[in-house]
Amino acid sequence: MEGVENSREPRVGVSARDMAQIAVFAALIAALGLPGAITVGFSGVPITVQTLGVILAGAVLGARNGTAAVVVFLALTMLGLPLLSGGRTGLTALAGPSAGYLIGWIPAALFIGLGTARILPKYPVALGLLINAVGGLVIIYLFGIAGLLLRTDLGVRAAITTNFAFIPGDLLKVVVATVVAKGVHRAYPGVIRA
Repeated sequence: MEGVENSREPRVGVSARDMAQIAVFAALIAALGLPGAITVGFSGVPITVQTLGVILAGAVLGARNGTAAVVVFLALTMLGLPLLSGGRTGLTALAGPSAGYLIGWIPAALFIGLGTARILPKYPVALGLLINAVGGLVIIYLFGIAGLLLRTDLGVRAAITTNFAFIPGDLLKVVVATVVAKGVHRAYPGVIRA
C-alpha cells in the first residue's frame, strides 16, 4: 500500500530521539572535562576523563549516534568553546601534542559502536571489554602516536612509550564503560537501532 511505512526499511535521516542522544553524549563528554587534566611525562599530552565519554558514546549509542556525538563535541571545541579538559579549545589542542588523540576519538567511537552492535542483544562482558579496549586504547593511541610524531620532536620509541602512563587510567575507563554499557543494553535493549 502506498503511504504505509514499512517498519523493516532502514532509517533515513536523524530523528528527534537521535538528536537528543547525540546532544546528551556530547554534553557528557564536555562534563567529563570539568575535573581538568593532569599532564604527565614530557609529551605535553594530558590525562583526562573525557575518553570515558568517547568510549561510552560508541558503546551505548552505537556507531552512528556515538560517532555523531563525538563529532558534535569536537565541532563545538573548534568553534572556540573551551570544552576540552583544562578549558582548552579544539584549535588550541590541534596545534599541540594531543592533536592525534583528539582526531582518534572519531574512529574509536565508530569502531566501538560497530563492534557493540555485533554483540547485541546479549552484550557479553568479555567481548565488550575487548571492543572498548581496542577502540579506547589501541585506535586512540595509534592516532596519538602519529600526532606526537607530527607535533613534537619525539622519536617513534618515545612517542610509543609516552602512552604507558595513560594505560592504567584508560583500562579503568574501559572497565567502567563496559559495565555501564552492559547495564544500559540490559535495561534498554533498543538503544542501538539499525
